Amino acid sequence: MAQTDEFGEELADFVRRVAELKAARSVPADDLPTVLDAAIFELDHVAGQLWPRYESLSSTGPSGVASVDRQEQQLLKTLFQRVPVPVALVDRETVVRRLNLAATSFTGVRAGYATGRPLTGFLAHADRAAFRSQAAAVARGEGDRSLTVHLQQQPAVPVRATLTALRPSGEPRTAVLVVLQPADSRVPSPERVPGPVPTLTETTRHAALMDLVDAMTTALLSGPVGDPSGVLERAAGVLHGRFADWVVADVAGAARLSRTTVLAPSDSVEGARGVAAQDPAACPLVVEAARGGSTALPVRPEDPDAFGRDTSGAPILVRANVTSLLCVPLTTAPGPVQGVLTLFRSGARRAFSMAEAQAMDMMSRHLSLAMSTPR
Repeated sequence: MAQTDEFGEELADFVRRVAELKAARSVPADDLPTVLDAAIFELDHVAGQLWPRYESLSSTGPSGVASVDRQEQQLLKTLFQRVPVPVALVDRETVVRRLNLAATSFTGVRAGYATGRPLTGFLAHADRAAFRSQAAAVARGEGDRSLTVHLQQQPAVPVRATLTALRPSGEPRTAVLVVLQPADSRVPSPERVPGPVPTLTETTRHAALMDLVDAMTTALLSGPVGDPSGVLERAAGVLHGRFADWVVADVAGAARLSRTTVLAPSDSVEGARGVAAQDPAACPLVVEAARGGSTALPVRPEDPDAFGRDTSGAPILVRANVTSLLCVPLTTAPGPVQGVLTLFRSGARRAFSMAEAQAMDMMSRHLSLAMSTPR
């Protein structure tokens, strides 16, 4: 019981220090690096001292303190969630197991969405391989690591990621605790944290989709039908800008797919030329859509080569900073696929939703009818 009392006193002291760290967020910016160092030290103290002592007490202590142990375990979980530093717990493959509240605000990703997905999916493509390698090294017991990465939604802002090993109770494999902070060592205040893109109400979203469907229908009915390239060009003009940053259209010919339309942001002229010169057969997503006739909706696509490479050898998804895409086959079942329409959203723009994918699926059938109707 004396050991339990000593542990409780040490835990209470830790809670008080965390409260002081929370209050220290208002100190001048030049003093914040010291506060961050103290916060990381406290996290390391929990991982290296408090947690092993808790495991020892829970395995050897009398059954009468079981309820107290459960309360202390819950307290540790609460501390993880409330500590004012962005922290994530991942496995050696960087799959997120836990994300605290500060990390959800810092990354703009909800904890429920992030759990079970690789943390590398929220980083810029160029940083993913290095982060995976460092996380694996930490999990193997090769020591703590630190590296600079970039969040995909804010690629211009460097983020310092500090990785340390942690062995959760009762688990055979080592996990990795990841602490994120801006590279300038400033703790992000709520006013400065880049949060999720504000969402509209469901009614407003539905109205916007109906406006898009109306504009598409008007474009298809006001022009000639039976000309696949012309139909796709008109459709691309409706979708470009208001619905997608990039629009790529491929027509299925007698022998192979041919690229007919590429619309890109105004600052991506060279990138658009590279996409236009690409062979659609070198785009795995396009080929799969043409063969299987099913829509693909990857958010933060993990494979940088999913849409192939441009003439310079650079992955198109990386060069265009694609954060979400829709690859839609143009078909009216049970007929053949007449083409494939691919839409990119990049940067901080909100990812395609399931409702938007459903609306695009409906428009794809209208497009297929307009392409196949005799002139």
